[in-house]
Amino acid sequence: MSSTYTIAVLAGTTRSDRLSDFAAHYIAEFGQSLPDVNIILAKPGDFTLPGDGNDLVGRDPHYTALTEKADAFFIVTPEYNHSFPGSLKRMLDSEYANYAHKPVAFAGVSNGAWGGTRAVEALVPAVREMGLVATSWSVYFPKIQEMFTADGVLRPEYKTAADKNLAYAYQELLWMAQALRWGRENLS
Repeated sequence: MSSTYTIAVLAGTTRSDRLSDFAAHYIAEFGQSLPDVNIILAKPGDFTLPGDGNDLVGRDPHYTALTEKADAFFIVTPEYNHSFPGSLKRMLDSEYANYAHKPVAFAGVSNGAWGGTRAVEALVPAVREMGLVATSWSVYFPKIQEMFTADGVLRPEYKTAADKNLAYAYQELLWMAQALRWGRENLS
């Protein structure tokens, strides 16, 4: 069994004025710095996902390849109206078979004080239905407009807390990736 793990960091929106991409890039860079971890950063706009998600014709072969390759997922979702974006749901809905028994961690993002908590809470039952296994440690980026500079650099006063939370989240995600990979390879 390979000791390298591929984690797909999924940035969850296509809005043009999104600041959640700053958090997604930070999470991807943090993960890439870990030993034996390969990170793939993906966004809904990277794929062509036509239709309503119920028709397999709407699958994008590039997203299918990404989900097949990934040992785990780290979803970065902004909060829109107490939930997650439709573009993220559409992307997730296209690949049920490739999610079975793979772990997923979450990062919530908002311009308010809650940091996307409600979006993450709304996502948990959806990803469980898709066969993903949700981790218990989530990361939040409240008041994202204050945390990052205009060019996407995390301000120093937020770095220690963000890194500590990401370390916990990745530790759990990688532990679950290892356990679930073993289970998929040996118990199927």
